[in-house]
Amino acid sequence: MADSAGTAQLTAAAPATPTLRRSVTPWGSFSWGYSDVGADIFVGLGLVLGAAAGASNVAFLFAGVVYVCVGLAYTELAAAYPVAGGGQYFVMRGLGDIFGFIAGWAVLLDFTIDITLFAWSCIDYLSKLLPILAFTIHPWTHFWTVLLLIVGLATLNFIGVRESSAFNEVVSGLDIASETAILFFGFVFAFRPELLIHTMHTSWPTPFNLMNGVSLAIISFVGLESISQAAQETQRPASVIPRTSISLILTILIFALSYSNLALGMQPAHALPLDAHGHEQQLWAFLGNEDNNGASVQVLASLVPYYGALAALYVPVLGAILLLISSNSGVFGSSRIAYAMSQARLLPSLFRSVHPKFRTPAVSIAIFCGFAILELIFAALPSISPGSKDVYARLFRGEDGITFLGDLYAFGAAASYSFVFLALISLRLNDPAVPRKFKMPFNIPFTYRGARVEFPLVAVVGFLGIFSILFFVMLTHVIGRIAGPSWIVLGIFGYLAYRRYKGYPMFRSRPHDWRNQQTKILQEAGELELMDEYLSNLKAVDEQRAKAGSA
Repeated sequence: MADSAGTAQLTAAAPATPTLRRSVTPWGSFSWGYSDVGADIFVGLGLVLGAAAGASNVAFLFAGVVYVCVGLAYTELAAAYPVAGGGQYFVMRGLGDIFGFIAGWAVLLDFTIDITLFAWSCIDYLSKLLPILAFTIHPWTHFWTVLLLIVGLATLNFIGVRESSAFNEVVSGLDIASETAILFFGFVFAFRPELLIHTMHTSWPTPFNLMNGVSLAIISFVGLESISQAAQETQRPASVIPRTSISLILTILIFALSYSNLALGMQPAHALPLDAHGHEQQLWAFLGNEDNNGASVQVLASLVPYYGALAALYVPVLGAILLLISSNSGVFGSSRIAYAMSQARLLPSLFRSVHPKFRTPAVSIAIFCGFAILELIFAALPSISPGSKDVYARLFRGEDGITFLGDLYAFGAAASYSFVFLALISLRLNDPAVPRKFKMPFNIPFTYRGARVEFPLVAVVGFLGIFSILFFVMLTHVIGRIAGPSWIVLGIFGYLAYRRYKGYPMFRSRPHDWRNQQTKILQEAGELELMDEYLSNLKAVDEQRAKAGSA
């Protein structure tokens, strides 16, 4: 039985300091995640089709299976540890401080890419209605518009204005209805199964291009961790998060697989000259230049008979709004993760500095938006500065701006997700007392250090899958294997220098009272029954291990 006296004592000792308000509803939790993940298909579809050609649906399927494993891992961890911080917190708790830093630093890379990539694609979608914004026609106009958009989002976050949860819910609902309508009318009026089979047969890519496509397909599934980052603001997270996460996993998986199959069975491909790698390329009627690659969903929708004329008018606006929200999530998320890492003594106190008037982490916002602007300059450099084109082409084999951003995005996601799977396995073995209202399927029970634990087979499958995608990124993307690891290495040097300066252990972890912290987390989440269960489990595990140690 639970220790009700302990519950009453802990409740009475509840801290008086303000905490994050738990106002996120189940639909709000879903839309919070969808505003991040749902925008990815708007960017990823064109990139994958351009790389994997007739096997694009296979690339999405492989990445989708890995994504399901990632989603299940985040669902279990966020429900068991409902605290802000997401993967960085899980890894720090499961593997230690230095690995928590590496995972968090990789996520920060993704968030800075979020800012630039989605702002870039937002303008690409608007350019379908305002051609003056098209990157291939007016690169300087496109560049300055994206730059001003990033500065504007940084300013909004600086003064404390961020996306409204209610607005997220409305836009997410409209986008789901829109994407469903595109698929419905597309499959009814334009899809030809025989063309799908023909395209897969005649346009099957080389192994290199297939790996390239898989590595890019993962970016269509990045952002599920937004639900876990909002766990500390979600009502009854242990019950709500599993439902919303599973719904989001299925929604995004269905959309990604459906869009890739619709594209292959809707328009025939045409051969192109060999790319810079010496590999064959395929071109679809709705691709062909960088503007279309960045707005592939809109171009695809516009080619659907009957419905396309209407879609061509509203999809650019709706897609741009969703991408704008995702870009803003990058600004907000990078400052939040940096703030949390600073509180955990993984980053200097500078990153948790709060503006005295606006009460926002202004320094973190400025620093990571600055990184985003540097990424924008580097991505746009060949077009806005023709003199750099030859040097850029020699270094990076002619990759365009949006592909450059996609490379880094895939690297950051694959790196951080790899550590999350390892952290889940570690927490299953070393923290068995934590109640898990949702648990990944297919587990092997056994005794570890005197306590009964369950080893997660799906986590092993997920780790192997995401690690293979990380390998594909390193193999097929010159930028990914240079800039991505460089970001991690520079971060580690900074981390070690900071820890040495502060006198903290450099490779070991600082002391953490995880038991009391977990009790406090569950109490603040309103999960008092789970808190009682946790205290009871702790007592049982301690007795089992004491008995095993004395045997």
